Amino acid sequence: GGARIQEGVLSLAGYADIFYRNTLASGVIPQISAIMGPCAGGAVYSPAITDFNIMVQNSSYMFVTGPNVVKTVTHEDVTFEELGGASVHSSKSGVAHFAVPNDVEALNTIRKLLSYMPQNCEELPFHLPYVAEDNELRPKLNDIVPENPTLPYDIKDVINLVVDADSFMEVHKDFAENIVTGFARIAGRSIGIIANQPAYLAGVLDINSSKKAARFIRFCDAFNIPLLVFEDVPGFLPGTDQEWNAIITNGAKLLYAFSEATVPRITVITRKAYGGAYDVMNSKHIGADLNFAWPSAEIAVMGAKGAAEIIFRNEIKNAQDPQKKWLEKENEYNKKFANPYIAASMAYIDEVIKPEETRQRVIAGFKMLENKVDNLPKKKHGNIPL
Repeated sequence: GGARIQEGVLSLAGYADIFYRNTLASGVIPQISAIMGPCAGGAVYSPAITDFNIMVQNSSYMFVTGPNVVKTVTHEDVTFEELGGASVHSSKSGVAHFAVPNDVEALNTIRKLLSYMPQNCEELPFHLPYVAEDNELRPKLNDIVPENPTLPYDIKDVINLVVDADSFMEVHKDFAENIVTGFARIAGRSIGIIANQPAYLAGVLDINSSKKAARFIRFCDAFNIPLLVFEDVPGFLPGTDQEWNAIITNGAKLLYAFSEATVPRITVITRKAYGGAYDVMNSKHIGADLNFAWPSAEIAVMGAKGAAEIIFRNEIKNAQDPQKKWLEKENEYNKKFANPYIAASMAYIDEVIKPEETRQRVIAGFKMLENKVDNLPKKKHGNIPL
């Protein structure tokens, strides 16, 4: 792995020639890298530019600087696997989208990935034959979201009930698990899925989840793959770590990616849609085509507990029983604001639907949008907040 030192600048030129061609091909044809052995030094930048990276566990590794140099320069003693193995890059750095057990599985993953994609940006993804069911209702969806808004549930259960059976292929499964991304089919149509995961960090948006989702959205938009968003987001993760590491800029990546996307875009709000995170997660305000909400949806600036404390601070403070008054005001806030109906009355939500109807509505929505044409203003290129 790495450049041959004795070849000098010639080896560096060879790398750069490949990087340049990767860049020119980006967004024109899908590019997938399979790392089945060592990939070190300058060689790592080619897979970094490509759309998806697949690493084989225990036999592949990627790093700019190897363990020997790391030990010499920083006195840090680290193994090849600890520095740049498949598990590290699939869960910590996010460089690898898939970590697979062997070379055969890597090739199978490539084949499966390609089945969701067109051959180039001028084509549409292949549409599989689909025989409509007599009843597309999914009654199990009615019981997935807990009545208690603080309890978690697995958004993948929702995804698998809405999309075609066994069609969901998760991407970046072990990285930034608070957001789920992947490909699926609905009525035979290839789509991209972005979904907040309430079962991990309550589905909050943070730096890594914003970057993960933004890159996936841009890939889908480049290759004419419609987007389906499942939203249950309490906001952005607070704290100095997030602020000092630029959650503002990184959160803006997700906002930018959705706003720029011209493919058909549908959002289903299953529960929480709070604050700026509501705007960012494919809201009507940034160009979503269809926005549905379940009756359990809470679309508001913030949660009831914090909102009641701010809005009714004086009333709570002066009450004979402040705790009782606080709970009373929480309930009042929930009834007035934490529901989908106010947003629907302003046309920010197209329809409040029963959970069991979700698949029906999404199929009909994408059918309606299949000839969508949306042209962005003429420009050389946008300046995404990198």
